[in-house]
Amino acid sequence: MKLNINEKPFLSEGRHVVKVTEVEEGQSENKEVPFINCRLENEDGFVNQRFYLSEPGQPILASFLKALGIEKREVDSKELKGKSLSVEVEERSYEDADGKEKTIKQATHFQEVGDANNTDRI
Repeated sequence: MKLNINEKPFLSEGRHVVKVTEVEEGQSENKEVPFINCRLENEDGFVNQRFYLSEPGQPILASFLKALGIEKREVDSKELKGKSLSVEVEERSYEDADGKEKTIKQATHFQEVGDANNTDRI
């Protein structure tokens, strides 16, 4: 049997410089909270990161936008595509609405590419 792989692997845990290559809009499955899902990738792999457009999600989205060099109060999600930043990839486990444990990879500790070695901002 021949295997044909057309996808990159998930990024390993640790710090990576990535580019936003896709931005999709959606709503959470249970509470219908709007979100944007960003595919963050480099030559080694990718990670998908959801940013919920809720009040608790605002600080996380703000730090992501700041790391991309965007400091305006309103931005079109299409403007994110093609921008680069440094992220830390980690695994996180949580319990879903049905009580099942799920483990995901996520991007955290967003930094501007030039600041990736500045640990004071972590």
